[in-house]
Amino acid sequence: MVNINDKNLRILATICARGGSKGFPKKNIQLLAGKPLIAHTILFLKKWGKFDYMILSTDDVDIAKIGVDYGVSVPFIRPDNLASDNASKFDVIKHALKFMEQKERITFDLVIDLDPTAPLREQYFLDESLDLFLQRKPNTLFSVTKAKKNPYFNMVELDDDNYAFISKKPEYIVYGRQAAKSVYELNASIYIYSREYLLNGSHVISDKSIVYEMPEAYSVDIDRKIDLKLIEFYIKEEVVSFGY
Repeated sequence: MVNINDKNLRILATICARGGSKGFPKKNIQLLAGKPLIAHTILFLKKWGKFDYMILSTDDVDIAKIGVDYGVSVPFIRPDNLASDNASKFDVIKHALKFMEQKERITFDLVIDLDPTAPLREQYFLDESLDLFLQRKPNTLFSVTKAKKNPYFNMVELDDDNYAFISKKPEYIVYGRQAAKSVYELNASIYIYSREYLLNGSHVISDKSIVYEMPEAYSVDIDRKIDLKLIEFYIKEEVVSFGY
């Protein structure tokens, strides 16, 4: 077991929350179980506490104020070029890393990024993710859950004549999803980046990335109002928790 409390390990924890969501305006500060959505991830990270610095990267003053109210540092307002619909989350985190290294005169070993739109986690999820990262030493780690549909079995595309074909041709005939290769979907909850890759790479999925699998019930990523309702139902029924 790797010692994730190693005092020589320098960790920057980031929460990235843009204010300009068009599909679900102001979703990062929508109320969920009585608190702004972003508050759940802040409180989770504060309880975990195994980082050197925790910061919020946002372009929105309302989100920034709520972040400060719940105890996260907001050392900058995100530049306009990193606040558009076309801005890469990878570049947003890279900017945060560079800013904090220059500001604090410290070199971090890795960055842990938790997305506020996927607020369901247990503390041990992050412990196990970090332990796996330190053991395997990949470029990146990201959390996943088993995909509901499988491209080797029940996902299709259309050819030029609009005839359907299976998205990924299996090596053998597959008569049921359980017999197909396992595939996963990113659940937008936990991301870990090595410093070197973050400064020189371009995407969270690299040629040396690993995954941490989370249960389906903990893998609700909020894109619509109905997703908020689903999480509130799960919380009420004690199916999941916010982990703090």
